[in-house]
Amino acid sequence: MTATPTAIHTIRVELSANPYPIVIGEGSLDQLGEQIRAQGIKAGTKVLVVTNPVVNDHYGSQALASLGQGGFEASLLVIEAGEDQKTPATVARIHDAAFERRLERGSLIVALGGGVVGDMAGFAAATWLRGIAVVQVPTTLLAMVDAAIGGKTGVNHPGGKNLIGAFHQPRLVLIDPNTLTTLPEREFRAGMAEVIKYGVIGDPRLFADLETAAARDPVAGLASRAAVGGPLLQTLLQRSAAAKARVVAADEREGGLRAILNYGHTLGHVVEALCGYGTYLHGEAVAIGMVAAGEIAVAMGLWSQVEQDRQRAVIAAAGLPQSWPALDPGSVLECLQGDKKVRDGRVRFVLPTGLGRVEIRDDVDASTISTALAQLG
Repeated sequence: MTATPTAIHTIRVELSANPYPIVIGEGSLDQLGEQIRAQGIKAGTKVLVVTNPVVNDHYGSQALASLGQGGFEASLLVIEAGEDQKTPATVARIHDAAFERRLERGSLIVALGGGVVGDMAGFAAATWLRGIAVVQVPTTLLAMVDAAIGGKTGVNHPGGKNLIGAFHQPRLVLIDPNTLTTLPEREFRAGMAEVIKYGVIGDPRLFADLETAAARDPVAGLASRAAVGGPLLQTLLQRSAAAKARVVAADEREGGLRAILNYGHTLGHVVEALCGYGTYLHGEAVAIGMVAAGEIAVAMGLWSQVEQDRQRAVIAAAGLPQSWPALDPGSVLECLQGDKKVRDGRVRFVLPTGLGRVEIRDDVDASTISTALAQLG
């Protein structure tokens, strides 16, 4: 059954060359075809919807129906989409489907799913016929507030996460919060890590809202869709999407400011790579990475233990892990050297200097890293 759309909230990603809207509204999946038409994509365009089996069961037919009502020639490709499937081989499957269905330069790929589907479908769109349009329709909290916005696409390499990829901005991001009703609670909690990130890196009001919500119900905290539902969820989606949009508009290709969005990710990617993709969900690894970055910041005198404790309390309220796994310190340092953000052999960390402020540092020595991580075991 489809839902009647509620009020639509639109946030613009104001890029100089290719601006696009983020459309947020309950029931908006039924407007997918209409919203794509509003971006100047004409009826009759061939559309390939890429999704995974679970999302397809819930929302595949709904998306196809809306596209059909919009006059599009739409077809569906279902791929496995675990983090271990985020490989060039899976992207090749999307390319094969694009060839079989004769997608042209004016055609469109729709990514219907979480961040893994969005990254792979976006990368396939970026590389098919040297680039065709992509629309992101995220169905997980993590993708809604982060992965679907900003044009980062790619796949993993055995040596590290997201080492193969391209910047390819979507024509539209359509967010229907109703799709979160079928999201497993663990996945919802993982998405909360990215919401918390926005509070720490630049939105102290958002962080305060999270603290207030967590204090209101110490038992439920922020760890479930039910606990964060209603107006609070809408606020979190809008403020997080707006924060990401501002940073992307100011620095589309991560030449400077955009690097702050990697808060928690540098060490989080180490957790994912060394523990094996799938052991931790991406958001869980980011939560551990934020706690680790906060501990390094305390050691370097960049922020206080009180601020670190406040960050840890919100992360705990979201039901997210905080302990550093038992990893060989030498392997951790070696893995850090493979990070995309290494410059001239120096690892660049995003470290907090206050709740709502971070800075990028490349002067964190190995002993500081190892000592800080040992505190979190």
